[in-house]
Amino acid sequence: MLFTSESVSEGHPDKMADLISDTILDAALAQDSTARVACETFLTAGEIIIGGEITATAEIDYEETIRQAIREIDPEYEAQAKFRNNLVEQSPDIAAGIADGGAGDQGLMFGYSTTETPERLPLPIALAHRLIRRYEAIYPHTDGLKADAKSQVTVDYSGDKPRLDTVLMSVRHSADIDLDYIRAIVETFVIRPELYEYIDENKPPRILVNPAGNFVLGGPLADSGLTGRKIIVDTYGGWARHGGGAFSGKDATKVDRSAAYMARYIANHIVEAGATDECEIQLAYAIGVAEPVSITVNTDGKHDANIERAIRKTFDLTPAGIIRELGLDKPIFAATATGGHFGWAEFEWEQTPRLAEFKANLDA
Repeated sequence: MLFTSESVSEGHPDKMADLISDTILDAALAQDSTARVACETFLTAGEIIIGGEITATAEIDYEETIRQAIREIDPEYEAQAKFRNNLVEQSPDIAAGIADGGAGDQGLMFGYSTTETPERLPLPIALAHRLIRRYEAIYPHTDGLKADAKSQVTVDYSGDKPRLDTVLMSVRHSADIDLDYIRAIVETFVIRPELYEYIDENKPPRILVNPAGNFVLGGPLADSGLTGRKIIVDTYGGWARHGGGAFSGKDATKVDRSAAYMARYIANHIVEAGATDECEIQLAYAIGVAEPVSITVNTDGKHDANIERAIRKTFDLTPAGIIRELGLDKPIFAATATGGHFGWAEFEWEQTPRLAEFKANLDA
């Protein structure tokens, strides 16, 4: 069986939109930890447009905050793009519904964890993210390389152990740089150092770098960018399910973000407790209601009622409880905009501090 996942860099127009939305969220939370934000960003070749809703005591220079966030990533675009602000205050009906700690929206969220990689992610998406992180570390210091890039990794699961089948990277570059040079740089300093332990030299993977040729015009100058359009990159690369709600630009009362983080957090506890090698959790909420309307724990293709009982006993799954547990009232979100929201140790929802308590409840 072959399975493929992709990742995209900070210079991709959709990821620039995510970064802008999360930078606005962080700016609001830095001044007001109770800020309510749902900020969407639309990037065109000539304009940066933000819209949605925000209610906060914060005083934010939106244009300058945004320009600072993207100036080093794509200076050419930042210098020529105009700015338009269409943010409004949050609906008073929604505000009233969450005033007592209810969920900011209805919806269903999934969390997943696996022992397959140290990141507790499926191998294809873990490797795709690693490639992007390495590319982002070298492109600012390499003549000719620019921020807009995509990776894609295909893994062959048909043998005794997973094997790389195809590795693809497309990277933006200057017009005066030779394409063969770009290909050599990316293969030598990004792909092989990052994936060497997974490369079978007896049956090496197909490596494709800029297979369509030159990639000179990129970023929002070449294509529009929109917040939330890379939700599969942001989660599990298509291996596990995603509930549909995007993450970036939303404060933690919006459970399509916070509950997805919590579901991942719980799934990590389940896997670390040794209950299973692979776990998928679904949480579902009703707008204005604090407790989830359902919890489903999928291990080995079936619901595990014992694990569900231990979850309910260990974790507070109300929006307020999730915010407290994961520290989601702090300006931490811009860091999630690139490289996926899961798998990186710096995020609180990747840790398992309640492991002993959860294992005791699981064994009770």
